[in-house]
Amino acid sequence: MTTMRRRRLQVRRPLGLLAALAISAGALLSGLPAHADETTPASSDAPRVDLILDVSGSMRTADLDGKSRISVAQQSIDEVIDALPSETDFGIRTLGATYPGNDKSIGCKDTQQLFPIGKTNKVEAKTAVATLRPTGWTPIGLALRGAAQDLGTGQTTRRVVLITDGEDDCAPPDPCDVARELAAQGTHLVVDTLGLAHDDKTRQQLLCIANATGGTYTDVRTQDQLTGKVNQLVKESGDTYRITPAKTSGTDKCETAPVLNPGVYSDREKFAEHRVYRVPVKPGQELRASVSVSMDRAVARDYGVLLQATDPTGQELVRGTDAGSGRTDVASTGVRWSASGASATPAKGAGAAGAAGDQAVCLVVSNSFAPQPGVAADPGLPLELTVDVAAASPAPDGPAAGLGRGWVLLLVLTGAGLLTGLVFGWVARWRIAVWREN
Repeated sequence: MTTMRRRRLQVRRPLGLLAALAISAGALLSGLPAHADETTPASSDAPRVDLILDVSGSMRTADLDGKSRISVAQQSIDEVIDALPSETDFGIRTLGATYPGNDKSIGCKDTQQLFPIGKTNKVEAKTAVATLRPTGWTPIGLALRGAAQDLGTGQTTRRVVLITDGEDDCAPPDPCDVARELAAQGTHLVVDTLGLAHDDKTRQQLLCIANATGGTYTDVRTQDQLTGKVNQLVKESGDTYRITPAKTSGTDKCETAPVLNPGVYSDREKFAEHRVYRVPVKPGQELRASVSVSMDRAVARDYGVLLQATDPTGQELVRGTDAGSGRTDVASTGVRWSASGASATPAKGAGAAGAAGDQAVCLVVSNSFAPQPGVAADPGLPLELTVDVAAASPAPDGPAAGLGRGWVLLLVLTGAGLLTGLVFGWVARWRIAVWREN
């Protein structure tokens, strides 16, 4: 074992000692507690993120902003660590980071936890990342299994963020099969993939991993894009941790659509599909709904998302739209509709979710997405639907009252105009008469 390898394998222990000494020295000077930034074990009920970083030999390639892929990734991870939410348990796993040899049987086992999942000691984590140098092979499948073990089990969704510049060159296990296994186990594990290289084979493999777990794929071109996307995913892990969406499955017709109570729901929608859900709304209540559709693969430019509230006959009540051109990862829109004064259409088949006098409002989610050439159409795009029913907002004065005030104002202005005209006419005639006398 080389000196460099030993240093990498043992990085956490000496770094922890140095960090502790540095913090203690600072505490003596400033009077602050010496344990303020120490790493603590992961909390079972906290949002958890495990970042997998590819440190294989190809990461030496310098084609991102004129810098090597590994240096871009290291700088981005530094910025992500600085911006970590205090409640998030965060860890780092590497692949291809320690074995420099040519024995594939050894290199394809090269994945390890660089920084354990927990409350992050930022100095230690950033220093550990700085020691990495591109070295070996790319055992993505094995690293995904390791990340699942790192994150542990639980009811809250956990997130893996994979940063790589190539496809797995160590299968088996095939990383797509591993992702499907994790999804089939119901482990609430989402894998988001970020590709630093842009060949079709890598793109297809990373799309397959993301699709299998309900995650997203991003084709990274710049350091700013990488930093922004990882920060976004870390933030989303906190949102998912607080409210785990319930799975539902919309239909193509309102009469067969699932009935939704207020809450957050997840589904998948195919390209250019219409997906329908039902919500019972009582007279005097207001329906509030929003939908977000994630672009978890490469889509064609110029797309849109439409959310409609209709009655069971298909008559539109209100709509919300959002459009994009490929510069965002999510398209979102929402609607509000009040049942006050509307004719009641019973919410047939609502059961416990609806009662006599409730109105059946149909929510229709449509999209105009199209996949880029070579991109798989299945499964559908992930969508998240939020539904709420609240007391209707106070209505403004009716049109008759407003119209009445308008007529009064019009009569006042007309009278003032006539009076002004008469005055100016008399003045003009008087001036002409005076001019003639002179």
